[in-house]
Amino acid sequence: MSLMDSLLQQVVGAVSEEHLDNAPAGVLGQSLAAMFHSDQTPPFASTVSQLFGQSNDLQRAGMLNQLLAAAGPALLSQMMSGGLGRVLQPGATQVTPEQASQLSPSDVEAMAAQAEKANPGVVESIGHFYAQHPTLIKTLGGAALAIALAKLREHQQG
Repeated sequence: MSLMDSLLQQVVGAVSEEHLDNAPAGVLGQSLAAMFHSDQTPPFASTVSQLFGQSNDLQRAGMLNQLLAAAGPALLSQMMSGGLGRVLQPGATQVTPEQASQLSPSDVEAMAAQAEKANPGVVESIGHFYAQHPTLIKTLGGAALAIALAKLREHQQG
């Protein structure tokens, strides 16, 4: 973590706890989607991969199922040639927590990149998923957290 990231984390730390925990899920989901779209944060797929790495198996499965639902059947079949094909039976459309535990963050990064390219709306879907898990958002680092909080504040003031 860079010095700037560390300082940002400290500055927004106390505020983020209260704002993230008390924000309405819909507003927080929109704020997270805006953060994912920001050119000041890592690409969507990279951020999702990072969050996947910090998640428990139940959260991993939930996020992957959101990703797969947003991706649609055509993209799902493409993803089967990658890491997903190692854990998901042909024709299946849902990932269990046990199956999710067998995927690496790099597998998920590739899947998220494919899904975003095929359906940009997946970013909003994943933003709304993570709005249900604000504790995970706090693991993103100061810069991403500051952007999410700024977007949240804009929604609350506007």
